[in-house]
Amino acid sequence: MDLSLRPATAADLPAVAEVHLASRAGAGEAFPPDVHSADEARAWVAGWDLASYDVHVAELGGRVVGYTRATPTWLDDLYVLPDAQGSGVGTALLLRILAEHPHGVGLWVFESNVPAREFYARHGFLALERTDGSANDEKAPDIKLVWPGRAPLAFLRSMIDEVDLVLGDVLARRTALTRVVQGIKPTTERDPAREAEIARRVADVVPELGVERVARIVDLIIAESIAAATDTAAPGR
Repeated sequence: MDLSLRPATAADLPAVAEVHLASRAGAGEAFPPDVHSADEARAWVAGWDLASYDVHVAELGGRVVGYTRATPTWLDDLYVLPDAQGSGVGTALLLRILAEHPHGVGLWVFESNVPAREFYARHGFLALERTDGSANDEKAPDIKLVWPGRAPLAFLRSMIDEVDLVLGDVLARRTALTRVVQGIKPTTERDPAREAEIARRVADVVPELGVERVARIVDLIIAESIAAATDTAAPGR
């Protein structure tokens, strides 16, 4: 039977919902337990705005066996029926997504979903971030993957630029708070025990850096924030 891909219509959404449910159920321990009922999932899919999402279905013999749901920058879903897996359906769906996103695309995958992680790695996806899962419904650890597109360096640098702006905002807030604290404290003497605890907490968020590197960064941020607050408070400023 020939595989065909086409845009989904509203009439396809019930079949898409069944692919979603069957694929998750068939993945076993690769997926954490679903926190939503089957009927809730069906209602969620039925409510998709097909003008806001790029939803494509894969058909074999006239039967919907897989689908993708994406935005201009993000792949939200790629699911294939268990009995159609291993037949090239997932690869065909993903290659269409990559062709439509030449400048790169990202997705989230559960840390426990090793088959999916290996599938995306084979197609050039890179692991960028890991979380404890506190932001997803299942509260399960997950990983942010990206395909960096046809110009990987430019794509990754654009992501660094975005992070740098967030970092700038955080530094501005930290500096402002330090200035206020310095106006209240009777002395500019620093608290080594508190700073060590700050470094440990931050290192928990960025374990790749480790406590020693984070401590050096925290020390510099605090020192320069205090210096800026002192300069601002100096006469004539």
